[in-house]
Amino acid sequence: MVPVSDLTSHLGYWLRYVSNHVSHEFARKLEERGVTVAEWVLLRGLYDIKPASPSHVAERLGMTRGAISKLADRLIDKRLVERRANPDDARAQTLSLTQGGRALVPELASLADKNDSEFFGHLSLGERQLIQRILEDVVKRRDLKAIPTS
Repeated sequence: MVPVSDLTSHLGYWLRYVSNHVSHEFARKLEERGVTVAEWVLLRGLYDIKPASPSHVAERLGMTRGAISKLADRLIDKRLVERRANPDDARAQTLSLTQGGRALVPELASLADKNDSEFFGHLSLGERQLIQRILEDVVKRRDLKAIPTS
């Protein structure tokens, strides 16, 4: 009979276990502010760029244009994002943060920082940097592109 490995012997098990808890707690914090994790990703993605086309934003965030459009619609309803005609091409549109959206991003980033600190603050800076370097190496070697939104 072939031995069957224990569930907890897999690194993927532990990554998923921790990730689920980190993500769930962050989602809870965001929900208190009326934003989902996917909406946060779009808000943060728009924060550092000038008004951009949905296709540019989608490519930048590793999401589909359809997903960006749905998220943008929700954030427009919340008055955090605005959609405007592109001044260079009236058929095209751009997305950008509203004043309220721009003001909210640093607050939400602070929640992300707090969440990280709650889960990983007990680790030394060197340990956190090592874990991040290892995970970034896996992302690079596997050519992973999509940004996690859930």
